[in-house]
Amino acid sequence: MPTTSKPRKKYKPKPQLTNPLGYVLEGMETVRSRADHMLKFKIKNSAALLALMRGNATKQDMNILVAVSNMTETLCSMGFGKEYSAVAVDGREAILKIIFRAVDKLKFVPTGPEITAVRELVELHEQQMGVITIAEMDKAIALADKQLRAKKNVIRLPEINGVPDAG
Repeated sequence: MPTTSKPRKKYKPKPQLTNPLGYVLEGMETVRSRADHMLKFKIKNSAALLALMRGNATKQDMNILVAVSNMTETLCSMGFGKEYSAVAVDGREAILKIIFRAVDKLKFVPTGPEITAVRELVELHEQQMGVITIAEMDKAIALADKQLRAKKNVIRLPEINGVPDAG
């Protein structure tokens, strides 16, 4: 063997599904059919929006709203509510304005139009969750993750010191 050859990579077996039929059948269910999980997500999203409207939002609340924005825009790009993509963009821009303003004010303070835009964004997200299947949600999460890893259309958020974390 020549000395210039590359060393072999460590063997990593491909993951195996323990129940392929169950995986396929579960993927065909709508997200709405998982009422217990949907209720938890709606409560988290609504609590984050309410905290923002009251003026006592934490970094964790804003992270939840950013995740809602990312998922909504990804689902719009996949064709779920494509005609409402302007609502998703307006909501994203409102969230970004609130976050960038927090660098100076040390508090997440929205304006009236920003609250309206974020509220419409959360409402669109809930409507999308009602019509997609679990498999489509998995695809959307994978697509959003792929875009973030590729740093495609990624906006770097500032580090905000002085704003409370969730506690």
